[in-house]
Amino acid sequence: MYIEGQEYSRKKDIHEVYGGQTQGGISTPASHQKIFIFTGKSGEQHGYADGWQDSGVFLYTGEGQVGDMSFKGGNLAIRDHDINGKPLLLFEALGKSKPVRFIGQFSCQTWDIFQGVDRNGDMRECIRFHLVRCKHDAVPPLDKEVMTIKGTSIEDLRKQAFDAAVPQQSMNWNDAPRVYRSRSKAVRDYVLARAGGICELTGRPAPFLTASGQPYLEVHHTRRLADEGPDDPRFVAAICPAVHREIHFGENGDELNRQLVRQLEVIEPNGN
Repeated sequence: MYIEGQEYSRKKDIHEVYGGQTQGGISTPASHQKIFIFTGKSGEQHGYADGWQDSGVFLYTGEGQVGDMSFKGGNLAIRDHDINGKPLLLFEALGKSKPVRFIGQFSCQTWDIFQGVDRNGDMRECIRFHLVRCKHDAVPPLDKEVMTIKGTSIEDLRKQAFDAAVPQQSMNWNDAPRVYRSRSKAVRDYVLARAGGICELTGRPAPFLTASGQPYLEVHHTRRLADEGPDDPRFVAAICPAVHREIHFGENGDELNRQLVRQLEVIEPNGN
């Protein structure tokens, strides 16, 4: 995996390893569950540029040189990366024939449409994605918060979780960090409620109760390394901590993860 702040050869370290489009700002390898996006100064000539905002949000302009931008190709891949289980890896292009610098793994929270000019100088609609850096502490541990799901039906929790899997349009990108936490929590709350205190892999009860009296299970995302953030609930499970550690660090971890994926196909066979 890539290290934040370190420089890499786009050709040798990315495309020769994973494939994907070698030109342009969005690369979507056909045989790997990753999306590579590259930011630089090319958009400044058209009056817009990517970059950090005071709220900690990174604004990233979609692809398309002539005419209105639309949700196809790379733009669709970015918008739906969470529900498709593909991590979004952001790199900064340092210049022609120069390396790229890895900024980090991000999650698309919201997006908006703004007016800009295309390559021919004509006005058009542009897509702007509001990206938030993935953090492992995005959702507080259960024993440090008051549970808010009591009294909410499992059907309502399920709907909220599936709705949270796809980012929505919003002009207020400053709200993206809050949306990230809210979307992450919706998925986590539903998966824990669905499990009902029983490990979804082993079928055994949670090993202990938290300080708030809740069965302690950990949320595991079967399609990626980071166990936080929005995701499709069909690929997220609540499991006991010992099994969770074994999946990540044990010699049989990959096989256990495959077993869990098959189990989830029974538990959650259909989407919303």
